[in-house]
Amino acid sequence: MRRISPVALALTLLLPAITSAQEPGQPDAKEAAARYAAADIRVVVPGVVYNAGLLDLMAAYTKETGKKVAVTLVGMGGIVNAVKNANPPADVVSLPFDLMSSLSLDGAIVSGSYMPLGRSEMGLAVLAGAPHPDISTVEKLAAVLRSAKAVMRSNPAGGSMVAKVIEDKVIKRPEFAGVNSMISTKGEGGQALARGEGDMAIQAICEILPYPKISLVAPLPRELGAWIDMAAAVSARAMHREDGLAFLKYMLRQESNAAWKAKGLERYN
Repeated sequence: MRRISPVALALTLLLPAITSAQEPGQPDAKEAAARYAAADIRVVVPGVVYNAGLLDLMAAYTKETGKKVAVTLVGMGGIVNAVKNANPPADVVSLPFDLMSSLSLDGAIVSGSYMPLGRSEMGLAVLAGAPHPDISTVEKLAAVLRSAKAVMRSNPAGGSMVAKVIEDKVIKRPEFAGVNSMISTKGEGGQALARGEGDMAIQAICEILPYPKISLVAPLPRELGAWIDMAAAVSARAMHREDGLAFLKYMLRQESNAAWKAKGLERYN
């Protein structure tokens, strides 16, 4: 993923000079929080949306409209609570379908604003320059993974939905018996591989693409169902409801699809 520290909550305000609050010379947490609070539109998302084109779209929207958009990055394990209770509240939120449906039933999102966003697929990464094996079927993927010294992946114990999908849809399946999968101790599997741990990694595609030291082989075979379907909506707690809805529509317009796809999120047709 973008080089963000493994904390439960990270704040980034998108201004011309700021791309990530954790980069050298960028504002500390208090500054970022203050700017988030002062933004015209506040957004809460998990990593698979944050890393998949959102920042580019925020920058473009600010340039076109003059509206300052800020984002709070929250892990999947805490995102529902953040939507319901965090202050200042978000205007736009993005969650997996099941969590968004629960929020809708709880009255936590604006009626009629629930919209499909896109699909975040899991993929196989190898070190940059390494051969790209054929993983077009489950059987071929299993053989490739068994040939690896170590296949890095995220820790599902931390509440990561990406990690849970990888564990449930791949690692626990009988076809993958004998695969030496290793849980990363620092962040997700793609980061671990980029640091030189293991020789392959399974990770969300949007969290593979940012790293020049590793290379995406391909999405995992579709019969595994190894993906997360994401939705977006306007929060019922929004303080800038109309601005939030305008940005939501901008995120989902046809012209924005290329920005999402380039960073690993496939929009629905």
